[in-house]
Amino acid sequence: MIDSILSFLDTGLLNFSWWQIVIYTLVVTHITIAGVTIYLHRCQAHRALDLHPIVSHFFRFWLWLTTGMVTKEWAAVHRKHHAKCETVDDPHSPQIFGIKKVMLEGAELYRISAADKPEIDRYGHGTPDDWIERNLYSKHSAWGIYLTLIISVLLFGAIGLTVFAVQMLWIPFWAAGVINGAGHYVGYRNFDVADTSTNLVPWGFLVGGEELHNNHHAFGSSAKFSSKWYEIDVGWGYITVMSWLGLAKVRKVAPKPKLVPARSKIDLEALQAVIHHRYDVMATYATKLRRACNEEAKRLRSIKAPESQLIASARNWLARDDSKWSQQHRAKLPEVMAASERLRKLVEMRSELTQLWERSHQSGEQLVHQLQQWCARAEASGVRSLQEMALRLRSYAAV
Repeated sequence: MIDSILSFLDTGLLNFSWWQIVIYTLVVTHITIAGVTIYLHRCQAHRALDLHPIVSHFFRFWLWLTTGMVTKEWAAVHRKHHAKCETVDDPHSPQIFGIKKVMLEGAELYRISAADKPEIDRYGHGTPDDWIERNLYSKHSAWGIYLTLIISVLLFGAIGLTVFAVQMLWIPFWAAGVINGAGHYVGYRNFDVADTSTNLVPWGFLVGGEELHNNHHAFGSSAKFSSKWYEIDVGWGYITVMSWLGLAKVRKVAPKPKLVPARSKIDLEALQAVIHHRYDVMATYATKLRRACNEEAKRLRSIKAPESQLIASARNWLARDDSKWSQQHRAKLPEVMAASERLRKLVEMRSELTQLWERSHQSGEQLVHQLQQWCARAEASGVRSLQEMALRLRSYAAV
């Protein structure tokens, strides 16, 4: 009898080898990540897609089983993060709490926010409220975790405790820690959104596409997170397959710039198209600014001007939105402007262009006039990058 118990604790019911246990652990944690990104995040929090009831309930059950998270609470906390991003009311901002606390105690910050019932009711509207949600998933959210513990030990014996521990730590580490922490602290940015969201790496099988956090903050209601050709959104891949099978229906994706022959006259429709595509406008402008810096640095090197190194070093920070410049960058700006008339015009006119979507107090007629004047000045500037931008602004089509 004792030998049988010891044997069971050693192997469990499956008698898997170590590498089979590793594969099992990676598979089940990946399903959990898929549930978070597809069901909780894109479907429930942002309504970017609709899932077939069978798929939706599978993910709801699986997340109850492996995380104990309540759909309404998760959706509410995340919606509040977008609504109050990087303010004192943000549930998990590294700018407010510090990167160390968010990385190491992100799950605790989530629990604190989820315990605020008035805020959960305010931001958690539209989430499941059926009998099983009220009487099991929400009411007994810990039961699923206990069941997972029992299953892990039954399947693998004592090593099942390690499998269970990995499952329990997977979401707190990757989602609550890495995405909410590092995703607002380090990485690259495709879009100059108002917050500090970043994309962590151009691939992310471990987090299902959630690492493309800057793209998501730029287009929060998009079911697709990838933007560049090299960005791999695993969650979007699953959504695409489910759409083919009739198990998902995408509501919205980030708009792709639509261009028409350049208008000779700017009207209200042209203004609305530019404002609608403002993230593409600024991303294109940043690319042209970097190119202009490279060309100016090369020109200055050819005449052995000492400012060539200054211009070359300004390439990356100058292309960012000026609100993201450090004090050191601002201190260098007068030198850069004095060294290159071309860059001075580009920087100054970019600031003027952004005011089109920041001056909400002005009438549409006033903004149309400003855009028309901006394009005319850009075309007469003699600066190729500005002339190209004016042509692009005249070519955006309304969606």
